[in-house]
Amino acid sequence: MKEIAGRFEKQTGNKVKLVFGSSGNFFAQLQNGAPFDVFLSADVEYPKKLESEGLTEPGSLYEYARGKIVLWVPGNSQIDVNKGLRAVADPRVRRLAVANPAHAPYGRAAEAALKNSGVWQEVSNKLVLGENISQTAQFANSGNADAAILALSLVLGPAMKDKGKYFLVPQEMYPPLQQAAVIVKTSEHKSLASQFIQFLKLPETRSLFAQYGFQEPEKAR
Repeated sequence: MKEIAGRFEKQTGNKVKLVFGSSGNFFAQLQNGAPFDVFLSADVEYPKKLESEGLTEPGSLYEYARGKIVLWVPGNSQIDVNKGLRAVADPRVRRLAVANPAHAPYGRAAEAALKNSGVWQEVSNKLVLGENISQTAQFANSGNADAAILALSLVLGPAMKDKGKYFLVPQEMYPPLQQAAVIVKTSEHKSLASQFIQFLKLPETRSLFAQYGFQEPEKAR
């Protein structure tokens, strides 16, 4: 998103202020009138709920990408990620970082995958919860966790690229991470917000999403 915002600023001359956090927390803030222009959520259900409550600009919802999760370990780890999620049951994994399932869609995906792989009972007492998926990646990258379930996009990003090993969790192990953007009803910059969402639809932006491991959304509105 930093790269996309940078490209948008360069092409349009307009400034973008990015604020990162968990989708669930932003959803709650927007219900209480937080002054954002565009909401980019890791779960399309949050924008849809805001839409149903009349808190978004009608017709502005756009599903821009489908996320993926991976099991990640540091490059010097002895854990064999090729075993898939069974690897986190290894006693050498004392701390497993995941985003908080209470309000982070990537955390809910991680919990679902762990349950579907049959290791939830073995690892639930090892969990270290990040406030959002970015903080979870920081835990993993700083050595505060022995393994982590992260967004593929973060693992492919500059901060973590080539610093570890990862296993791509099969899509059927967790609910689809359909990510969506929507314009906030109270935005004072609706025209510019609409321009930004249109920018997300451009082939060169879509190509950037693909570069970071995102799939094309199943449908776009």
